[in-house]
Amino acid sequence: MLTVRVPDSMEKQLGDLALKTNRSKSYWVKKAIEELLEDRNDYLEALSAYEKEGKRFSSDEVETMLGLKDE
Repeated sequence: MLTVRVPDSMEKQLGDLALKTNRSKSYWVKKAIEELLEDRNDYLEALSAYEKEGKRFSSDEVETMLGLKDE
């Protein structure tokens, strides 16, 4: 169980969304937290990969290597 306090304006927006979509406020809160956690995990994985030693290529270099660059 989790209790979260939000400003009245945010609760109203959440209530409006729930009514418009015929979903509960809890559904939308869980969905938002799920997306936040997925995004945060993706970010941390990318940061970890970036911090590792090794050759890095720019997007221009990758496009050239793959033959995707318009010249």
